[in-house]
Amino acid sequence: MALSAYELLARSLPQLGEGLWATLKISLVTIMFSVILGTGFGVLRTSRRFVPRLLSGIVLELVRSVPILVWLFFFFFGLPILFDVHLSAFGSALLVLSLWGMTEIGEIVRGALQSLPKGQTEAGKSLGLSGPQLLVYVLVPQALRRMVPPAINVFTRIVMTSSLTVLVGVTELIKSGQQIIERHYTLSYASVVIYGLMALLYFALCYPLSVFSRRLERRWTG
Repeated sequence: MALSAYELLARSLPQLGEGLWATLKISLVTIMFSVILGTGFGVLRTSRRFVPRLLSGIVLELVRSVPILVWLFFFFFGLPILFDVHLSAFGSALLVLSLWGMTEIGEIVRGALQSLPKGQTEAGKSLGLSGPQLLVYVLVPQALRRMVPPAINVFTRIVMTSSLTVLVGVTELIKSGQQIIERHYTLSYASVVIYGLMALLYFALCYPLSVFSRRLERRWTG
């Protein structure tokens, strides 16, 4: 006897829940590394020294000029062939998404720091603050308001971009849905029901972040 749409949903929810949890793990770990590495990357982008600016600029162009999917394939399929280095699908996904997130957050940090009045830097130096102290106590706190709303938008994009990891075998939300559809291929409505539910789940993840970002922006610029 064929399953109804409601029965299909009820049976699919546990597996989709596991896929959703995998998506959340990838996204949260990527966001953590993106913030940590991106902050340092953004500081390097504002350095007065030529070499740090040059190297960070090269990294930025390399990451941004190549599609994320190509980087995924390179680290998952290319490294074992070229260098005999084997990364798991999950590890490759974290590495690529973190590099991409690092450059995005880094550019946000760079833009926020460079948008501050130069008088802030001069005032900090006149008080005898070192470079790191100037960043920690003067520049970053003032730039934080300008960083947070666009950074949250990057976090939303990380969640959505994590769906690409299905192509290297990560069993996240999309992969879980595909497995369910393949198992119930005789049901003509299976793909509509499952993809519709996955769309709602992605919406439930990303929409609150978008709302939070807009509210912060209105509150801090109002």
